[in-house]
Amino acid sequence: MPELIAPTARLHRSWLEAHAEWSPGAHQSGAGMRLAVEEAFATPEVFAAWVGRLREQADPERPLAKGWVHATHWWIVEDGAYVGAIDLRHELNDFLLRAGGHIGYSIRPSARRRGLATWALGAVLPEARALGLDRVLVTCDDDNVASARTIERNGGVLEDTRDTEIGRKRRYWIDL
Repeated sequence: MPELIAPTARLHRSWLEAHAEWSPGAHQSGAGMRLAVEEAFATPEVFAAWVGRLREQADPERPLAKGWVHATHWWIVEDGAYVGAIDLRHELNDFLLRAGGHIGYSIRPSARRRGLATWALGAVLPEARALGLDRVLVTCDDDNVASARTIERNGGVLEDTRDTEIGRKRRYWIDL
């Protein structure tokens, strides 16, 4: 049975195994990779510092750099192993409104096609409601049929498909 947990340094080895499944430089939506220095993931101390930054980003009292929004990060764990990540951005800035959305998620390649993304997105929607959001924007690459189905299974209604600075995106709204 999968569960959502706060990022933790104790899953360092499992996270590294999952990360190795991705192509070099591949985007892992919802994983908070922009808060890390990738070359340092193998170092336990630097990995733990990155995990700390992921957890701190949820604190609304903590000031953030210009262009950043507060976000809550969860890791998707199954049988004690890291299988993916999902994050909930507490608000939308211009970039997130155009392309990124409120929620991002990714599943390690070896764990796909088992419904984990659909389950995780469904589990995060009540958290969005608890933040006071009445609807969330969730986007995916135009050619990512699996992600589009994940969003649609959770009530996503396609608003449009548009070209953005990070590629052609389908933009869905989910009423909470």
